[in-house]
Amino acid sequence: MADSQSNASARSSRTLHARIRSIGSTIVLHTKKHVGVGVVCAVAYFDPGNWGVDLQAGSQFGHRLLFVVLLAGLFAAFLQVLATRLGCVTGLDLASHCRVLLYDRPKHTRLYRWLGLYPLYILSEVAIISTDLAELLGSAIALCLLFPRLELWHGVLITAFDVVLLLALRDPLRSTRVRMFEVIIACLVLAVLICMVIIITKVHVDWPQAFEGFLPSKFLFSAGGLYTSVGVLGATVMPHSLFLGSTLATQDRVTVERLEVLHVADSRETHADRENNTLDFIRAHLNHGIFDVVGSLLGFAVLINSMILILAGTVFFQGHDSMTAPTSASLFDAYNLIYHRVGPPAATVFAIALLASGQSSSIIATVAGQAVSEGFLNWRVSPVVRRLLTRMIAVIPAMAVAIAVGRPGINALLVASQVILSIVLPFITLPLIYLTSSKAVMCVRKPETLVSTAGELGNPWDDSIDYSNGKASIVVGCTIWLLMSTANVYVITTLIIGARS
Repeated sequence: MADSQSNASARSSRTLHARIRSIGSTIVLHTKKHVGVGVVCAVAYFDPGNWGVDLQAGSQFGHRLLFVVLLAGLFAAFLQVLATRLGCVTGLDLASHCRVLLYDRPKHTRLYRWLGLYPLYILSEVAIISTDLAELLGSAIALCLLFPRLELWHGVLITAFDVVLLLALRDPLRSTRVRMFEVIIACLVLAVLICMVIIITKVHVDWPQAFEGFLPSKFLFSAGGLYTSVGVLGATVMPHSLFLGSTLATQDRVTVERLEVLHVADSRETHADRENNTLDFIRAHLNHGIFDVVGSLLGFAVLINSMILILAGTVFFQGHDSMTAPTSASLFDAYNLIYHRVGPPAATVFAIALLASGQSSSIIATVAGQAVSEGFLNWRVSPVVRRLLTRMIAVIPAMAVAIAVGRPGINALLVASQVILSIVLPFITLPLIYLTSSKAVMCVRKPETLVSTAGELGNPWDDSIDYSNGKASIVVGCTIWLLMSTANVYVITTLIIGARS
């Protein structure tokens, strides 16, 4: 009896050790091969546009809108997972799928092209340019904060050509990853996170009250609260990150040697003609990709946005004069107040964090622009050329406002860029939700050893595995889309009413 118990205990111990080793090897594999895409996608969710909106929310409502930051992060994670699943399963990015879906329809071909594909491409390009404009302005403001002798237009001019050399090294959209590209982005993200942690430790945060902000509050529907909440949602979920995430998800991150080929589709190819990735590829990448994206968005984007709002709520809302109402804080206001109340070192760290955020977001916006042009038009350009084209379009309004109006104009242009992104977002997410919900798009053929005779003689779907959205995911996706569309209508209506009054 004692021997049997001892043997059972030994077997249990060996099983436990084997599971621990298996978990450890999985973690090591994930860290070495799969970490990177999530960090790259997360950058878009705490760009300088987010900083401006979070500062406004915290300065006007304290910590009460942290719930909206969390909700926006969850929305972003859900949509980014859809983009990852689309790229990993089909081997084709979102922009290319739109071309396959709309370019060569059997009926009303020109109607689909001119009323569907080309307007969607133009909206996507507008989103890229608006994003790059926000990053350009954020970096320029950071340079002016770090070097006070610089004029705003100096900062705009300097930062307009700051990342051309970085993008000239290698193309991160090839089928194999560019590790150096991911390392550069990861270093900039960590710089932002570390700087924000340092600043938060320098201010006196009422943490119990701050954590209460993650719960729904009636202040969401108070005067101005709903408008600001919509701004947080619109500034958090970024269209260009969905395009970039779906493109990076097509990369083979397990096989060491692989031909440098692009996942492109012929202009006349349809989804019925396409063959998706193999089941082995999907099983090796999909779960790792989803975990990486969700972990990075919640661990970096939501955390950094929350700290920005907590900082603004602590310094502006709780620290303002009791005889005056809290006002909306700009990036310049935040720097000046931190400089005088917390100290020059903390203000310098704030500017460095803003600069790192702008630089990393700018790189991502350019790569996403490359993915959009290649996907929609099957047009491949050099990353340097793409950077020059995008920056030249973005730098014109930035320089004009910086010279003619100055800091107030820069702040207004920064907010306007986020409004444009919010308006474009529903048009981008609609095909994403549709494609990932389509069984014809998301089905993967089983290996021959798994195909049953029933699949050959009966239901044609029996020889494939369906990776399309389930009913619950479809409901969640449609709900998010309706909320974003309603928010856009509310924002546009409010702006029109405000302009008339």
